[in-house]
Order: sequence, then structure tokens, then C-alpha cells
Amino acid sequence: MKSTGSIVLVGMSGYGNRYLTSLLQSDAANISIAGVVDIQPQRSDYYHEIVQRKIPIYHSLEQFYDGNEADLAIICTPIHLHAEQSCFAMEHGSHVLCEKPMTGDSQDIAKIIETSDRTGKFFAVGFNWSFTESVQQLKNDIMSGVFGKAQRVKSIVLWPRDHAYYNRSSWAGKKYGPNGEKIFDSVANNATAHFLHHLLYILGDETSKSAALMEVTAELYKVNPIETFDTCAVHIKANSNVHNEVEIYYYASHAANEHLDPTFELEFENATITYGNGTNEIVATFLDGSKKVYEDPGPDDLAKLQVCVTAIQDANHDILCGAEAATAHVHAIEKIHLSVMDIPVFPNELQRISDDNFQWVEGLGDIMKTSYDKWQLPSDLGIDWSVRGRKIKV
Repeated sequence: MKSTGSIVLVGMSGYGNRYLTSLLQSDAANISIAGVVDIQPQRSDYYHEIVQRKIPIYHSLEQFYDGNEADLAIICTPIHLHAEQSCFAMEHGSHVLCEKPMTGDSQDIAKIIETSDRTGKFFAVGFNWSFTESVQQLKNDIMSGVFGKAQRVKSIVLWPRDHAYYNRSSWAGKKYGPNGEKIFDSVANNATAHFLHHLLYILGDETSKSAALMEVTAELYKVNPIETFDTCAVHIKANSNVHNEVEIYYYASHAANEHLDPTFELEFENATITYGNGTNEIVATFLDGSKKVYEDPGPDDLAKLQVCVTAIQDANHDILCGAEAATAHVHAIEKIHLSVMDIPVFPNELQRISDDNFQWVEGLGDIMKTSYDKWQLPSDLGIDWSVRGRKIKV
């Protein structure tokens, strides 16, 4: 990683540990960490190393910026703090790399964009894949019409999560914060948010944009005692100037008793593009049987940091995924919750719990995969426990 100025990391536990793994490595030693901000710094895996290196620890952004500055602020705090802390950092002279999602409240978006424009500081949103070279190559080919117009796209991910995951913080699985702030923490707005955003992002007309939502229908479920949902199947209609109307299907669960890493299929007029199901590459197969292969975007989960480091040095460097690109995901989460206001619990007779406190649903993985294979929602399959949400026009 090339040299840059100084960085302040806001939130040093949780995903903040992932940034510290990179920032504290020897090949990143030429990056100056001006400070870290956390109200409970001892929770970080790197707390003792931070202390040994004499990197200052602050309990608030206000305390940090009272006499300090940083070229880049990395925001890894709870969802309902993202917008306020990002704007505060930009107001105090820092560019911002904010972890996904950008915010839980679409009303924050205009303020974030206005603050970025007025201060001249960029605002990037950490959707991992959007910053990788392979996804940028794929998006450029899509925008250039290499595959023709998009017809329909889909993605599925099954990542089991136990009770410890939902007890990791006071805001996990919550709809609202202590003062009524919108959080909407869920399988679709946290761990697998990347892959819903990815479908929207690759269909955008420009590098900095995603497709626009037209209509959202969701099926939401939970087995864990949370306010939001641990399982979803979503049908979205979106459009762009390049593709017109596109069907989007997105499936995700923390409550299936099996692990399935992100998998997607993109159908275009002249090619079908696939990822997952045993392959670590993105493969475009054209109608004549020829193929174009893109590298696996998965391992490069901190490409976003390098992009932002480069953008600090070069004002003309594209940050790739900013507020405009992340807006569609924020709107999608809000519309998903409007589609299903009262989230049903899976039937008791299907609920299971393991010795290590993982709560799961019998047969759920197979139903999710069948829905994915058939481009349908569980209710389309006639699943007896399925509840179809309202169709929300955008």
C-alpha cells in the first residue's frame, strides 16, 4: 500500500479489527494512524498493540478533532451513527470511508451528499466488491453493451449465525436506535448487504451509480428473537437508461443449517454471467459458447481502502462507490420493510437449536435454493409457511 497522510479509525472492534489487521501490517507501516476512536477500545483484538505503539485512543470524534486532524476517517460504528459521524468528519477536514450500509434512513442521504460537495471531501461506502478490479471490469463491459441488455439477475447467500452474533451489540437485529434512529439491522442490511447492493450496482448507467428501483416485493422471516429478520427472499424491478426494466431476485439467510457462499447469475441478451457454485471466478458465457472470465472479487475485501488511499493522493481518482451508488440499497431496505410490516416467525415445529446455540429452520436451505433456481419467491412455490409481502411501488 502506498504512502498517504493520516487516518483516524472510528470503531476499532468488530469490522474495525479487519482494518487494523491491514493498517498495522509491515507493508502498511508508512500509513500514519493519527488515532482510533472507540467507547470500549478494550474489545478490539488489537487493543494492546495499539497501546504498545502509543497510538492515541479517543472516546469520541469531538475529542479526536479537538487538536488533531486526519486525511481519512474510516467509520466502523453502528449503522445509526454512520451519517452523523461521516458528516462531522468531513466538516473537520477528513475524507470518509464509511462501512456499509451508508445509513438506515434515506433522509440522511441528501445531507451526506451536500456535506461532501460543500467541503470538497469524498465520501465512499465500503461495499467490498464494488472497489475490486474484476467487478469494475465487469461493470464497464455491462455499461459498454458487451452482453446486450440485462433481462434478469439473482443472488443467494446462506451464512449461518448463532446467538452470539445477535448478542454482539445492543443494536444487532434492531429496527430503531435509542432515540428513534432508523437502524434496520438485518441479514440484508449487514452481513449480506454487499450482494444485494452488487446486483443494483452492476446495472447502474455510470460507475458512480446503481439502477433505480421501480417495485419491491419481499418475504421476510425470522427464527431468532430479533426485531427485524434473519431470512429474506426479495423480488425487485429496477431500471436504467441502459437496460430498461430488469428483474432482480435476492435470497439471504442466517437461519439455514448449511453454508452457501455468495452465488449469482446474470442473464443478458447475449450472455449469461455466473459466480459461485464451486467456481471462484466470474464467468460470462456467450450464446456461441465462448467465455470471458473475471477474477474472484471475494478475497480482495480491502480494495476499498487502497482506492481511498489513492484518491487522497490524486483528486482525479474515482472512489467508485460513493453516496449516489449506495443510495439504491438504502431505498431497497426501506421498501423491503414497508412490504412486510409484521415479520412472521418460522413455525415452531420447524425450529431447531444446536448445542452451541445456533437456531435454525428445518428444510430452509433447500427451499431457498429451489426458489433461487426457479427465479421465484417461496410463496410462488406454495410453501405452507410462506407469507408474501405487499408490492411497493417506488
